[in-house]
Amino acid sequence: MTGAPSRALRKDAALNRERLLAAARELFAEHGLNVTLNDIAHHAGVGVGTAYRRFANKDEVIDALFEQNLQELAAVANEALEEPDAWHGLVTYLERSLHMQFGDRGLNQILNDPSLGQARVNEARDRIAPLMHELVQRAKSQGSVRRDFEQTDIIFIQVGLSAIMDSSRAIEPDLYRRYLTIFLDGIRTGRESFTTLPTGALTADQTHQAMTRKRPRRSS
Repeated sequence: MTGAPSRALRKDAALNRERLLAAARELFAEHGLNVTLNDIAHHAGVGVGTAYRRFANKDEVIDALFEQNLQELAAVANEALEEPDAWHGLVTYLERSLHMQFGDRGLNQILNDPSLGQARVNEARDRIAPLMHELVQRAKSQGSVRRDFEQTDIIFIQVGLSAIMDSSRAIEPDLYRRYLTIFLDGIRTGRESFTTLPTGALTADQTHQAMTRKRPRRSS
């Protein structure tokens, strides 16, 4: 009989942990990482004391979400590797991974903020880079991408598109897809025409607004 209460406590603890992670993900997605563990506890509908029993601080929450995000990215990459058409698999991975970042400010910051620690960067590299390398090599072997295209090129295009997402989200949410399309046309072989771009370019005024919206205004 002594085992049943213990199992119930373990189940409750696991459920509370999942509630806290789900709440953190929602808050991070909407507000970025500038929320507190207390905010997360209130959003999850659990006591602050319960939150601190599951996570000592917000960094531990971020670490747990980072692990979840790596698992999800790895799953997306593995699904892309199952595509018989290597080009379609590569495009699918890029579109889905970027869409994950686009809808989630917290994920974007966790994956791209250099202040969040070299260990996370190393872990992401060790877990995801081999999968991206295989995606690229398959596309090369099928002759669907240019021979000088490398896995590291994906990293830099994701960094660039992430910056575009962040700066243009409030002005033209789909703008990053325009530049993804340009990038994809630039690496594909056997192309007789260019893909129709999914959205138009910003005007000069919109571009200025996007590039300066986070800069502090000078006082007169």
